[in-house]
Amino acid sequence: MFRDKDKQQIISRGINVKEVEKQIDYFRHKFPFMKLVKSASVGHGIIRLNSEQIKDFTDAYASSTNLDVMQFVPASGAASRMFKALFEFDESFKQANFDSKTLSKEAYKHVKEFFDRIDEFAFYEDLSHVLKKTGKPISELIRRNEYHLILAALLDESGLNYGNLPKGLLKFHRYDNYSRTAVEEHLAEGAGYARNPSGIIRIHLTVSPEHLQAFESLMKKVIKVYESAYKVTYDISFSVQKPSTDTIAVDMNNEPFRENDGSLYFRPGGHGALLENLNDLTGDILFIKNIDNVVPDSRKSDTILYKKALAGMMLTLREKIFTYLELLESENKIDENRIQEIGSFLGEDLCTVINHRLLSNIKTARQTLFDKLNRPIRICGMVKNEGEPGGGPFWALNSDGSVSLQIVETSQIDHHDPEQEAILLSSSHFNPVDLICSIKDYKSKKFNLLKYRDLNTGFISKKYRNGKPLKALELPGLWNGSMSDWITLFVEVPVTTFNPVKTFSDLLRPEHLGK
Repeated sequence: MFRDKDKQQIISRGINVKEVEKQIDYFRHKFPFMKLVKSASVGHGIIRLNSEQIKDFTDAYASSTNLDVMQFVPASGAASRMFKALFEFDESFKQANFDSKTLSKEAYKHVKEFFDRIDEFAFYEDLSHVLKKTGKPISELIRRNEYHLILAALLDESGLNYGNLPKGLLKFHRYDNYSRTAVEEHLAEGAGYARNPSGIIRIHLTVSPEHLQAFESLMKKVIKVYESAYKVTYDISFSVQKPSTDTIAVDMNNEPFRENDGSLYFRPGGHGALLENLNDLTGDILFIKNIDNVVPDSRKSDTILYKKALAGMMLTLREKIFTYLELLESENKIDENRIQEIGSFLGEDLCTVINHRLLSNIKTARQTLFDKLNRPIRICGMVKNEGEPGGGPFWALNSDGSVSLQIVETSQIDHHDPEQEAILLSSSHFNPVDLICSIKDYKSKKFNLLKYRDLNTGFISKKYRNGKPLKALELPGLWNGSMSDWITLFVEVPVTTFNPVKTFSDLLRPEHLGK
């Protein structure tokens, strides 16, 4: 399939040729659909904490000592899609005559909202400064229908360049005398729950190589301000997606897609590629959260409370798991009653269903239970579904015949199967990417996270390159198939903790304006 020149290109990226051949095999035979058993719901796979539990868990977290905590924030997401409506309007504006009446049409309601409320955006002062060279204030440019000048100043490289920057570098929220970017809100939020006993806040950001310098420059500029405000020290690290996690693209006949110069075309493998970055980190508790899910200080209280509660829940749960693992390791301390006790704990507390025949023999049961308990752990916040997009919590059938809790994306479900579609539609919650993770075993040795993914849970999408259609392969998602074999618990969290910024209009919601 590959020429010698192709093999050299593959190896130079740190990829094994057999791995690329396996990827092409996925294109030809497709990924199997996830088999849903039922949707997870409160009392049936989703835990709803009461006020007493929240207090007990937050106290447990507060009383923990020598705990190494880290925030893991995927921050490479581009802001271009945030401004899609503005890009489309600007392109049409160049080709036709537009006035204020045109903006009143339904098709441009979000664009009209942008110009009507432009002074409410946190980046308004910066935009005004850029436009000073036109000699006209923004209000005058809007009155004269000179929309293109405003959009060029916001989106183009000659202005603020918001159309090309990652979301993390955009100003999201305005305060009395200053504004904060999305990444700065993570600094402020971390001070509320991710402070190590020594007063250090560790934050790891995954960024695009082309924006690494900009992130580093911003951190250097603002870090002392936040350290002084919160009386902490920040330890901020960065990583980029590894070229070895890129996946090959194929044409519509499932043959390797080639660039105009004949070379193979590789694409980033989606957020599932970040498992490699996560696997390089250490820590006792890792908080995972998307870069754009932040709010101003006036709205942070629920987020901070539930982060602490879920972290305390993790520590309490982990202590019991470690105790059982130590018992299972010692043959003299395990009898039939202990086997039944641990088996019940697995099923009732950890939502891990195993075949009871495996527990009939003590020797087999010890190994089975040990294997099921000695895994990375994640507690995932789940929000009531109020129409927001996102993967959902389900009980799913695994390839080994077991049933476990999984976060499943709609692209992984067979929509032509009426039974599967009905289970999908019955889902009451969705995943806001709010995870608390434990990645060390009971002997404080770090797990190799690559061992606990399900490679059969990727998916294929259609893209274009040089005007030609192609098929792209997405690796198992970071919180989907990449964590398929983790111990998983779902906990209901308030909808107030989920405030993503997918479009510029989201920044005009009350929760982002601090109202």
